[in-house]
Amino acid sequence: MSQTRTFRGWLLDLYLNQEEGLSLWFISADDDSRVCFRQHFPVSFYVAGPNEILRTLWKMTSGRPGVLSLSRQRKQDVFEDQPVDVMEVNMESPASQVKLFHEIEKIFPDLTYYGADLTISTRYIARYGAFPLALCQLEVDENNVIQSIQTLNDRWELFPELPPLRVLHVSPDADPTRSSVQSLLIHSDRFEQRLALDPQGAYLQLLDQILADYNPDILVTDWGDSWLIPFLLKQSEQKSIPLQLNRDSNRPVRWQKETTYFSYGHIIYRPEEAHLFGRCHIDRKSSMMWSDYSLAGTLEMARVTTLPIEKAARVSPGQGISAMQVITALEKDILVPYQKRQFEEFKTGLQLIQSDRGGMVYQPLTGLHTDVAQIDFVSMYPAVIILGNISPEVPLPDGLTPAHEELGVVPLTLKPLYEKRVAMKQKVRTYPENHPMVANLKERAQALKWLLVVCFGFLGYKNARYGRIEAHEAVTRGGREVLLRAKDVVEEEGFEVLHMYVDALWVKKKGCNKPEHFTELIKKINHRTGLTINLDGVYRWVAFLPSKVDTRIPVANRYFGVFQSGEIKVRGLEARRRDTPLWIAAVQKEMINLLGQARKKSELDGCIQKAFNYYQQALRALKSGLVPPEELVINGKVSYALEAYKASTASVRAAKQMQSAGMAVRPGMRIRFVYTRGEPDVVAWDLGIRVEPSDIDTAKYVELLIRAASSVLSPFGVQTDILREWSLSDGLQLHLPSAFETKPKCINGYAHNHNPVLYHIDAN
Repeated sequence: MSQTRTFRGWLLDLYLNQEEGLSLWFISADDDSRVCFRQHFPVSFYVAGPNEILRTLWKMTSGRPGVLSLSRQRKQDVFEDQPVDVMEVNMESPASQVKLFHEIEKIFPDLTYYGADLTISTRYIARYGAFPLALCQLEVDENNVIQSIQTLNDRWELFPELPPLRVLHVSPDADPTRSSVQSLLIHSDRFEQRLALDPQGAYLQLLDQILADYNPDILVTDWGDSWLIPFLLKQSEQKSIPLQLNRDSNRPVRWQKETTYFSYGHIIYRPEEAHLFGRCHIDRKSSMMWSDYSLAGTLEMARVTTLPIEKAARVSPGQGISAMQVITALEKDILVPYQKRQFEEFKTGLQLIQSDRGGMVYQPLTGLHTDVAQIDFVSMYPAVIILGNISPEVPLPDGLTPAHEELGVVPLTLKPLYEKRVAMKQKVRTYPENHPMVANLKERAQALKWLLVVCFGFLGYKNARYGRIEAHEAVTRGGREVLLRAKDVVEEEGFEVLHMYVDALWVKKKGCNKPEHFTELIKKINHRTGLTINLDGVYRWVAFLPSKVDTRIPVANRYFGVFQSGEIKVRGLEARRRDTPLWIAAVQKEMINLLGQARKKSELDGCIQKAFNYYQQALRALKSGLVPPEELVINGKVSYALEAYKASTASVRAAKQMQSAGMAVRPGMRIRFVYTRGEPDVVAWDLGIRVEPSDIDTAKYVELLIRAASSVLSPFGVQTDILREWSLSDGLQLHLPSAFETKPKCINGYAHNHNPVLYHIDAN
């Protein structure tokens, strides 16, 4: 009888072992070592269809290598009223399962398959409850094969016991698409080092020594997928200097092919990815949500979704929600469809109008408003899904009243996720602003927010395993009901509604300008709707902006303002757009910051003057060629193959330059370029062509600057024509209106009898 030993540690990485099932890497809780174990992992998939075809399949697969057993089962399909008769195929390992499934799918394409394409991590947590960074206790034999595993914590702990992760940051000292890289910048919590790229390759030996000595768990890179790791591997091979990027010395770096896909109305391009074994590689330039929630949020995403850390960093939150729903289904012994075959129910034109109406939008009162409270429902749509028990396999609710007691797959998946995010947001408020836990909790809560945001869209996504358009429509119907109930409470309490947008309301009432003035209102809305609502803050002032095409038309999600705390909030402006040059965005942000310095009405005119002066200085710098070209790069995009474009946009012209230079251009790719004088009128930035300030088409950027400045100053009476006049005036005096010289309906709480102010604009 073999001897076993007990091991306690955190699960870091899990991947397919072609011979024996799985390889699992753990961080020891006892001696901080990194250990690899193996585990046998038989898996099953299911097949449904006509009995005679299933009998043929049974005869074909019976006795095949890797097939452990065949049996008939009755299981629940969420899209069927009654349990389904299926054939269970139990396989020796995930590798043999994948091979056999692809073979029989080609032979029997019309059969219905379940659980055939599930990821290893998803199957593993459904069976053992272990997930990335889970603290586990193992029983291991003398051959390092796991005999049993027990998870000692769960995904929903607010402050889980985490391993002492070793994180190594490696990046080139310059953008490799623009400049020649001279050295690699390396740092961790223990050291910081610069490795010069010498011709002999000493830097490879030094880097390999760092990897061996520090033995990082996570490798965080810049341009790791597109340049760094390909460069290192090529240099290692050419110079015959070994470089052990993987912990698992028997595995090479795994490359995942580039891909283009459609998501939420956008074409998305994902470049080729470098994946490691035994440690995790995260390329910040390829990580979809890194700018939103960094490493802490990425680890939280991996923890709750069970996606591997490398994958959680790179894919959309939608894949995380899909994985979570599959785990819920497996835990409830519900079949997981391989390819969904559910179609939308037929609706008349009137039924479509009534059901497919989206979220509630109450157009804002454009202009400037003071002492305004913004109150937001916490993750409204997920809360509606949970409250109304909205799921494809259960009857839909009447408004917010559930029609079925037992939670379906979708609300059962969301409930702990929603509760954890609410708990995090509440916990943040208990710390002082500069407490080290605040940033950590905010990043983790942001990751959960994105999961909750996409769960609603996934209900209506045609390829979602547990999507159903009628359930999607039931959520928006419930959301509209919630917002209307909230509006009723607001008006009953004597407040004015300035704006409503899907899950938020902007309200005001004379004499109410402190958070405590809105406490009772929030309590009553909570009671009336049954949903959690919080005070986002009280604005000193907020400006709702109209359409740029027609100033008579308000835009629901285009506003900016300053809270009483001094925090600035901006939505829908140029600074929030990915295609706005960094310099233009920075100028707009600074203008808003200058306006935000006004703490009372009497200070506002002076702050408008400061913001205008800052615009003046920026305009001079731009015209004088003092703005570095790299600050004027526009981040465009091509959504289709270049030959499909009939009109040649600036992004397309830049992309064609890249294609002519032999660079691959794929739909969904971001195309960086600058506007230049003469022909060509754009230069693709990633070609590495040197662009001097004198080459820049200043007129183009002046117009972009005017638009950005107009968005900020127009609510205060400074219109676009004034800014354009200044751009041509070269230091003349211009009459600017006071902030109070506007139409009364546009400015609430301010006196309107001030005289116009003469702003003296000079060359200094």
